[in-house]
Amino acid sequence: MREALAVVPHTSPDVVVVDVRLPDGNGIDLCRQLRDEDPARGVVVLTMYGDSDHVQRAREAGASNFVTKGAPAREVIAAIRRAATQPDKFFAAGLTEALSSAGHGQLRQLTDREREVLTLLAEGLGVSGISKRLYISESTTKTHMAKIYAKLGVSNRAQALMTAIRQGLVDPGR
Repeated sequence: MREALAVVPHTSPDVVVVDVRLPDGNGIDLCRQLRDEDPARGVVVLTMYGDSDHVQRAREAGASNFVTKGAPAREVIAAIRRAATQPDKFFAAGLTEALSSAGHGQLRQLTDREREVLTLLAEGLGVSGISKRLYISESTTKTHMAKIYAKLGVSNRAQALMTAIRQGLVDPGR
């Protein structure tokens, strides 16, 4: 982390690629510092941690893109290019190969309420926030989320959001 903070001001890169875990610090904190120093600089978080907590923390820190190390090289390259041209638009890619099994037919099965819940997830709200916004209990929100996961063939929020983004159900810029 220290090395990146020392080198970046002298080299002025358009995009910096960071990992979540660094030998001397946290990549999420580094992302926040880099974006604070230059909001026009793209920051791509490239990591093996593809859970929704890491995705959300990266997004909150100002990351331009979030890619798992298991993603195909073309997705990593696309994330870097996207970060160079749209550093302020968050996008998460390559969270799981299992996402390819979720097809358009499954997305059409989502109810209007499930689509609302998915949209609020994309806005970064958790169970409590969604419940308050939709005036429903947390238990009902969790039930909707479980149904969304089942219909999309995924097992967590990050995968649900990636599937929805890939299928055009939610806007990746949210």
